[in-house]
Amino acid sequence: MNDIERLAPVTVPEDTPLGVLPPRLDDPSLFINRELSWLEFNARVLEEAAQATVPLLERLKFIGIFSTNLDEFFMVRVAGLQAQQYGDVEELSPDGKSPEQQLSEISTRAHELYDEQYRIWRENVLPELVEQGIALVKPDELSADDKAALDRHFERDIYPVLTPIAIDPSHPFPHLRNKSITVGVFFERQRERSNEPSFGLVQVPATLPRLIRVPVEGKARVFVALEDLVFRHAGMLFPQLKVTEHYAFRVTRNFDIEIDEDEAEDLLLTLQAELRRRDRGHAVRLEVSSDAPADSIQWLSRELDIDPNLDVFRVSGPLFLGDMTRLTSSSERRDLRDEPFNPQYVPPLRDAEDFFATIREHDVLLHHPYESFEAVVDFVLHAAEDPQVLAIKQTLYRTGGESPLVRALQRAAELGKQVTAVVELKARFDEESNIQWARALERSGVNVMYGLLGFKTHAKVLLVVRKEATGLRRYVHLATGNYNQQTARLYEDLSLFTARDEFGEDATSLFNLLTGYSAPAKWNRFIVSPLGLHEAILGMIAREAQHARAGRPAGIVAKMNALVDADVIAALYAAAQAGVSMDLLVRGICCLRPGVPGVSDDIRVHAIIDRFLEHARIFHFVNGGDDEVYCSSADWMPRNFRRRVEVMYPITDATLKRRVIDEILGTMRADNAKAWTLEATGGYRRTRPDSAPTRSQQRFMELARERAREAEPLLGLAPKPLTALSSPRTTLEKLRRRKRKKPKRRRRDDD
Repeated sequence: MNDIERLAPVTVPEDTPLGVLPPRLDDPSLFINRELSWLEFNARVLEEAAQATVPLLERLKFIGIFSTNLDEFFMVRVAGLQAQQYGDVEELSPDGKSPEQQLSEISTRAHELYDEQYRIWRENVLPELVEQGIALVKPDELSADDKAALDRHFERDIYPVLTPIAIDPSHPFPHLRNKSITVGVFFERQRERSNEPSFGLVQVPATLPRLIRVPVEGKARVFVALEDLVFRHAGMLFPQLKVTEHYAFRVTRNFDIEIDEDEAEDLLLTLQAELRRRDRGHAVRLEVSSDAPADSIQWLSRELDIDPNLDVFRVSGPLFLGDMTRLTSSSERRDLRDEPFNPQYVPPLRDAEDFFATIREHDVLLHHPYESFEAVVDFVLHAAEDPQVLAIKQTLYRTGGESPLVRALQRAAELGKQVTAVVELKARFDEESNIQWARALERSGVNVMYGLLGFKTHAKVLLVVRKEATGLRRYVHLATGNYNQQTARLYEDLSLFTARDEFGEDATSLFNLLTGYSAPAKWNRFIVSPLGLHEAILGMIAREAQHARAGRPAGIVAKMNALVDADVIAALYAAAQAGVSMDLLVRGICCLRPGVPGVSDDIRVHAIIDRFLEHARIFHFVNGGDDEVYCSSADWMPRNFRRRVEVMYPITDATLKRRVIDEILGTMRADNAKAWTLEATGGYRRTRPDSAPTRSQQRFMELARERAREAEPLLGLAPKPLTALSSPRTTLEKLRRRKRKKPKRRRRDDD
C-alpha cells in the first residue's frame, strides 16, 4: 500500500447505487491539467481588460500583464514540455496526458486567448484610448509636416543603428534574439533562377524605444511603432532591391537555465556563462502579423524548427501588446486609473521610538501592500545603525533595483557587524540582478552565500542578533513575499515581526543549515522544506479528517498561489470524504477538481483577480476547535516541497491569529466583486453578488486607512522624547527617501 492509499482510503456512501463507485483518489479524471489551469489564470487576468468597470488605463495594464505572463509561460513551461517531447520522455501528467497531448491542448487554448486579447484591444481598449486623445497611428496617417519630421528622426537617430540582412547563400538565416521584433521583407526577383535574394530581415533593436511619440496638434499623445517606421523606409535599407511585401514577427525561445551544480566549482561564474547562452535557446513560438504570406510563415517555421500548426500565432494588431502600456506610462490622467492608494504606515511600528522594544512587547503583523513595507525597511536600517546589533542575516530572492535593504546590509557590514546574505542566484528572470547585488554586497564585506546545493532558497527570513541587558536577543522577521520594496506596493503579502525565543532559535538553525549544512535535531516552530513540510501538510490534512470522523470541529481554509501536488490533492479529497469542509483561495493554478460527487462535494475553490496580485500563503486548520494558522513562502507544489528551501511558521499571538482568520481570510471568502469560482469541469465563472457587493482589496485599503487614523497622535500634545537612535534615524530617513525607480507593473507566476 502506498502513502496515498494509506492516507486517503476511498469510502463509499451508503446510498451509492451498485456499479457507481467513486474513483480512486489518484484517478487522472480527478485532476485538472497544470498548464491548462495556468492558462485559465491568465484568461482571468485578460478578462479584467474587458470590464467596463475597470478604469481604462488599468485595462491596458491588464493586457500588458497578460502578454508578459504568456511570454514567461512559453519560455519555461512550453519549452519544458517540448524538451520532454524531443527527449522521448513518456511520463504522463497527473491528469494522464502525455507531453504531446498537453502541447496540442495548450496551443488550442492559447490561440483562443490570443484572438480574445486582440479583440479586446481592437474593439474595447484602443477606441477608448483614441477618445481620450491617445493614439497609435501608421506614418501614412500623419500630416505631411509630421511625416517629414518623423523621416528626419529616422535618418538621424534610427537608420544608423539598423542592420539590414538579405538572405542568400552567403548570408544565412541569422540568430534572432529572444522576444525581439523583426521586420521581414520580400524582394521582387528580376529573373527566374536568379541568385538574387528573395527575402530580407531587419531586427528592430531593443535599445531603441518601441513607440515613438509624435507631436500632433489637437491630440494629447500620438505614437508610431518603430517597426512601422522601418516598413516605411524599407527601400532605404535595401536600395538595390525592390521590396514587394513586408511584415513583422517575433520569436520566443526556451529561456530556462539548466545548471549541474555538482559540476560547478563557482556557481556565480557558471550562472553568468549560462545567462549568456540561454538567449540562444530553441525557438518555441513565432508571433507574426496576420498579413504575412503563408509561404513566408512556412519558411520561417523551417528555419526556426517549430511546428507551424501549433507554435505560430498570427495576430491582427501590434506584436506584443505588453509594450502598449508605454502609450500612457507618463500620463497624468488620474481619472483613467484606479483611485490613488498609498500604503499606510500603521501603528505600532509607525509610532515606535524603539522598534526592538515594540517587537519585544508583542508580535507585529503587517498586511502588504495595504500596510506599508517601509516598516520592514526601517527595521533593517535601524538594525544597521544600532551599535548594540551584532549580526544581521537575511535571505534575498528578488530584491529589485536600488534596494534600500541591500544598502542597509552594506552599511551594517561597513560598521563592523557580522552580516550574512543568502542570495538566490537562480531566481528566474532576476538572475542578472541578483548577481550584481551579490557582487556589491561582497565588496562591502557582507558574507554572501548561495544556499544549499541543488535547492533554491525561497524562504523569506531576516534575523537580527542584538546585545541587551539580559543577554543576546534575537529578532525575527518572516514574510510570505520577497524583500522587494517595488513589488511590495503591488503584491499582497504578510509580514510577521517577533522576538519569541523559539522563533529566534529556529531562524538561527535555518541560517546554519543554509550556510553550514547543519540541520538541527528539531525545529521549535518552523516547518521547513525539504525537511518535512510536505509530510507536515499531509499530516495536518489527515488530522482534520480524524476530527471530522470523531464529530469534532474540522475545516480548512487555505490561501495560496498554486495547488498542484498530487499527494496533497488526494489528501484533500480524502478529508472531504470524511466530512471536512474546505475553502481554497487559489489565485493561479489549481489542479484539484471541486464539486465531484462523492469525492469533493464540500470543497470550494475561489480565485481573486484585482488591482493587487494575491501572493500570501495562509493556512487555517480548525483542529477540533483549537485553531491553527500558518503562513509560508511555499505553495502546495512539488517544487516547493522537494526542490526549494521554504519555511512555514505559525501565528501564535491570539489576537493576530483571530485577525488572520476573521479579517483577512474571512473578507476574502466573502468577496463577490472580484472573485471567480472553479467548477468541476475545470472552467471558472465570475462570482455574482447576491447581496451587497464585497470587494476584499477595497475593504483592506479602508481598514488600513482606519488603523492609520485611529492611532494618529492628537494635535497639541508635546512631542515624544528622542531616543538614542533618533539621530541615525534622521540620517536613514534621508537615505530611504532617495529617488527610486518607478515600480514595474509586472506579475510573476514564479514566486
